[in-house]
Amino acid sequence: MSNTTEGTWDRLPVKLHEAVLETLAELRFTHMTPVQAACIPLFLSNKDVAAEAVTGSGKTLAFVIPIIELLLKREEKLKKMQVGALVITPTRELALQISEVMSQFLSKFPQFTQILLIGGSNPIDDVEKFKEKGANIVIATPGRLEDMFRRKGEGLDLGGSVKSLDVLVLDEADRLLDMGFETSLNTILGHLPKQRRTGLFSATQTQELEKLVRAGLRNPVRITVKEKGSAPTAAPMQKTPSRLSNYYTVKNKFNHLVAFLRQHKHEKQLVFFSTCACVEYFGRVIETLVKKVTVRLIHGKMKNKRNSIFSDFRSLKSGILVCTDVMARGIDIPDVNWVLQYDPPSNASAFVHRCGRTARIGNYGNALVFLLPMEESYISFLSINQKCPLQKMSPIKDVVDVLPKVKALALSDRAVFDRGMRAFVSYVQAYAKHECSLIFRVKDLDFASMARGFALLRLPKMPELRGKRFPDFEETDVDTETIRYKDKNRQKQRKKMLAQQKAKEEEEEGEATPRRRSSVRTEAWSKQKNRKDRRRKAAVKRKIKEGSDVEDEDMSELLSDTRLLKKLKKGVISEEDFEHRLRTSCWFSGYRRTNLKLSATT
Repeated sequence: MSNTTEGTWDRLPVKLHEAVLETLAELRFTHMTPVQAACIPLFLSNKDVAAEAVTGSGKTLAFVIPIIELLLKREEKLKKMQVGALVITPTRELALQISEVMSQFLSKFPQFTQILLIGGSNPIDDVEKFKEKGANIVIATPGRLEDMFRRKGEGLDLGGSVKSLDVLVLDEADRLLDMGFETSLNTILGHLPKQRRTGLFSATQTQELEKLVRAGLRNPVRITVKEKGSAPTAAPMQKTPSRLSNYYTVKNKFNHLVAFLRQHKHEKQLVFFSTCACVEYFGRVIETLVKKVTVRLIHGKMKNKRNSIFSDFRSLKSGILVCTDVMARGIDIPDVNWVLQYDPPSNASAFVHRCGRTARIGNYGNALVFLLPMEESYISFLSINQKCPLQKMSPIKDVVDVLPKVKALALSDRAVFDRGMRAFVSYVQAYAKHECSLIFRVKDLDFASMARGFALLRLPKMPELRGKRFPDFEETDVDTETIRYKDKNRQKQRKKMLAQQKAKEEEEEGEATPRRRSSVRTEAWSKQKNRKDRRRKAAVKRKIKEGSDVEDEDMSELLSDTRLLKKLKKGVISEEDFEHRLRTSCWFSGYRRTNLKLSATT
């Protein structure tokens, strides 16, 4: 099916409640999208659904409407503390967005109540709210929901409340099983009744998602909605919306980014960076360099501010949101004109999700990724691996060198200097962990050029730079230790800390036997990963020697890794290819274990 309209709502084989149709008319959703036309009848005929559709295809309504219809058809009306529907989603922004859509429909159904359980708020407040008002529909992130199940001692028996559950929805299902979510998800599923309708929704199709369908669904129906390009030359099965214009550029990155943002300041733009530290550094620099435009920052380390920043940016007609991949999936921000990827994401599927923040529900949109010269082969990789063709961007005009201004900012405020150093280190660490390691290799990085691009005053001390010289990088003549914080309180704290440090050093010098300083040599990320792989294999070997029960998955993985090592020693494969295949093996094995846990739980 192509991601166009599939007729009006009265063409559904099942009749929707009049109040639901009224809400759809008020929201101006006059026609269904293919994923809605396919999912709603199946859900309402008591089928489990696994739906894959390109981002921006209307998946939220494909489960919000069935939830309401199924709850209306219950023989016994839900009581105050009975939960009839549960929606689990990976990020608080996406949960907030789903809650807003649900609220618009529930305004006509006062008999149903909903509660939003996400991080960034006091869990005690959530407990009290649930106890006071109850909830028939729960929309939650995994961590907070798991926490709520443990609050029985505070008078909240959520485990008892979900015994009446009719519908479970896992939105962005593939990401819900990423590291950090699987334990919480297994705990949650253990509390839920097996007799329920379950829906899995995702924008990408993976082998792991197929395993999820087999493990967590009963009588599942698989729905796949693909994009068909409108032009004859368009890719027949591309994963990005057909009305998205996808570009790339290989230029001096930051100068071109600033020039682009200045020229499009009257539009709404998302700018993705790879790390929280990069968002903090470049985002605040952009605030200074791009005048007369609203700039907002969001990343995963923000706690209480994220929800308000997200809501504020959604309401803006124009502006710039500088963010990490916490905003990459499922988030619906109205009227986004451009998605700019300053750093390519750590995995290829995230590239598609980032692009999907624009060109949503049949609208037009644009995306642009900035690449370094040695990364240009990533374009071919995306075209083949993700069915995501890109075209080269025409040269950006009126580009000026803004890096001297950024250096001046760092010289005038130590906070800017610190953020730049942290951003550089975090960028290198993120680069070392890139899934596509045959293209994104730390050893290929031009550290001197990169440091100039970050407008650094000097290079940081880090394992990847140890023992190397960079004659092409000119450090500042200013002693960076003398740079002061503009914030008087921070400067006062730093002065106090330096005085304490100096006193301690003088005390140690005065001792008869000076204390030996412990020298801890940190390793580069690439070496740390190899060490972890070796430890993992050694642990499996120990289990074999001790006569422990070793799972077939672990044995298979160990044999596979051993064969790879033999190929490396014989010169059949390169060291880079060995590392790439080893990481891929680890990634798949993690999902295999997850699926085994899920099948045991459900």
